[in-house]
Amino acid sequence: MNPSDQLAVIIPMVIEIVDQLDAEQLDNPTPCADFTVQGVLDHMMGGASAFVPAFLGEESVEEPHQSTPLGQVPAAEFRTKMTQLLDSVSAPGAMERMIDAPFGRVPGSVFARFVAFDGLIHGWDLSTAVGRPYDPSAEVVANVAGFAHEALSDDMRDGDTFAVATAAPAGAGPLEQLVAFSGRSV
Repeated sequence: MNPSDQLAVIIPMVIEIVDQLDAEQLDNPTPCADFTVQGVLDHMMGGASAFVPAFLGEESVEEPHQSTPLGQVPAAEFRTKMTQLLDSVSAPGAMERMIDAPFGRVPGSVFARFVAFDGLIHGWDLSTAVGRPYDPSAEVVANVAGFAHEALSDDMRDGDTFAVATAAPAGAGPLEQLVAFSGRSV
């Protein structure tokens, strides 16, 4: 399964969670260290703002994402930025283009897989923080997990980008196992 197909499943699921948010939930803590719900949204929108031009092979002309004013759910902005991200990953040449990622220069196909990994895990963060259902397909989880286990190196586990893997509880499903691998407590 290619990364644009993975993101075509993940992004709408995360948008659905964001569409259902109440302003009171923005301050809820998430399993992602040091991020509230608002922080995860800002992180994801900021990433989209930075990476859309990279996937399209353009210079970034857009101002970096600014945090949404307190007390406002940025559902429309989130939907727009995530749709732009999905469109850019699916654009001709995006998978072959070299992208300057936070961890080095990589082909778009590799970076898009990191974006899918990040999006899948942050979707779980949001759903956990606000008590919303989140059940990505077993195929998507397996594909993202396969990539993550190959690509995530020990030097990336700096506590900022990724934390040290934790143990998933007995009986944890594939998504929870991947979440624990990412460094979250499940």
